[in-house]
Amino acid sequence: MDVKPLPPARGDEALIRQVFVNLLSNAMKFTRHREHAIVEVGSQAGSATAGSEENIYYVKDNGAGFDPKFASKLFGVFQRLHCQDEFEGTGVGLALVHRIIERHGGRIWADAKVNGGATFYFALPKATTGNTLRTDRGSCASGAIG
Repeated sequence: MDVKPLPPARGDEALIRQVFVNLLSNAMKFTRHREHAIVEVGSQAGSATAGSEENIYYVKDNGAGFDPKFASKLFGVFQRLHCQDEFEGTGVGLALVHRIIERHGGRIWADAKVNGGATFYFALPKATTGNTLRTDRGSCASGAIG
């Protein structure tokens, strides 16, 4: 696994950790049949959206991939693009990731090709003074990634 430096972003540390766990678990699951599996975690320059800048993070693999025309289905509960007997899973991992990222004011998308790997991107607002996020418990989240 190749982990590049990641810029900080403000968010609930446990939830953002879950995003990475789910995305990395998927990358490892879908590359396990590769003789030379490659999983990369990194970031790229963000853009200004709605007046605030963002950091874009990604998890990229050289695994099974998927047909990009079905990308919109990936983040729905119980949506699977591979057979259960081919790759195990419940079909809720990416739906959970989607919900966490949106809750943090971010966005998520994916790019792939069949048998050519997949890259999952997500954007979060940059960590700046005063841009704390609220958790379900009503307290300010203070964790930052990076």
